[in-house]
Amino acid sequence: MIRRRSTPWIHQKSRFIIASLAAFGAVITAYLTILKLTGGTAACPITGCDQVLSSPYAVVFGLPLPLFGFLAYVIMAGMAISPWLINPETQKSLRTKTEDWTWLLIFAQASAMMIFSFYLMYLMAFVIKSLCIYCIASAICSLSLFILALLGRDWEDRGQLFFIAVVVGMITLIATLAVYSPINSPRAEENLFKITTTSNPANIELAQYLTQSGAKMYGAFWCAHCHDQKELLGQEAVEKLSYIECDQQGKNPQPDLCKAKKVDAYPTWEIKGQMYSGVLSLEKLSEVSGFTGSRDFGVR
Repeated sequence: MIRRRSTPWIHQKSRFIIASLAAFGAVITAYLTILKLTGGTAACPITGCDQVLSSPYAVVFGLPLPLFGFLAYVIMAGMAISPWLINPETQKSLRTKTEDWTWLLIFAQASAMMIFSFYLMYLMAFVIKSLCIYCIASAICSLSLFILALLGRDWEDRGQLFFIAVVVGMITLIATLAVYSPINSPRAEENLFKITTTSNPANIELAQYLTQSGAKMYGAFWCAHCHDQKELLGQEAVEKLSYIECDQQGKNPQPDLCKAKKVDAYPTWEIKGQMYSGVLSLEKLSEVSGFTGSRDFGVR
C-alpha cells in the first residue's frame, strides 16, 4: 500500500498568508500616501518618519512613492486569492493554470519589491540618515512575501526561479537608479527645490534681524519642509539668513554642527538659545526672536 505524501502546512496556507501580509502592507502604504497627500504628521515614536516622507525620494513621477507601494500590495493580494475565485469542479483546468501563472508572477513581483525595499533601506540609513518605522515594516512585509513565494509551493524547476530573480533584480535596480538619477546628479541641489517667491521688504528685514541676533536655520537640501519655510520667506530674505546645511551631500555642509546641536528634524530653528522644529510662520519667528519691525509680511 502506497502512502500518499502529506502536503506541508506552508504549501496549504501560503496563499492565505501572502494575501494577509499584502493587506497589512496595503494598510501601511495607504496611511503613508494619505499623509503625503495631506501634508500630515505621522504618528511615529521617532522623528525620522516625517523626515523620510519629506525627502525627494518619497516622490516618483510627481506622485507619492507609498501610492505605488499600495498598488503593488493590492496586486499581490489579488494574485494570491485569484485561484479561489474559480470553481475547481467546473473549471479545474483554468484554476490549475491560474495557480501556476500567479505563483510565477507572485515570485517575480515579490523579488522586485524586496530589492526595491532594500534600496530604500539603504537610502534611509546612509543618504537621508533617518528611519521610518512604517517604511521598515513595509520592507519586512516585502521580504516576507519573497520568502513565502519561494517556500510556499513545491517548485519543480528551481533554476527557473533563479533566472527570474536575476532578471527581475537587474531590471528593478536599473529602473530605480534611472528614476532617482535626477536627485543624485551634481546639479540636483540647485534644481530640486528652487525658491520661486519674491520677498516683501518686511521679510528681508526679519531675515536680517534673525541673522544679526544669532538665529540659525538648520536643514537639508532635499527637505520639502525646509523648502516650504524658504518659500514663506522668499528668495531675497533667504539670502540674508544664517542657514546651516546638515546633509553631507549638500552645499557647504556642517553635519558635525547639526549633530552637536542634536538636530533631528528639518527645518529646525535656533533662536536665542531655544530650538524650534518645523515650519514656523513669519509671525511666530518675529514673536520668538523679539523682532519689532514691520509685520507687513508676504511674498510675490
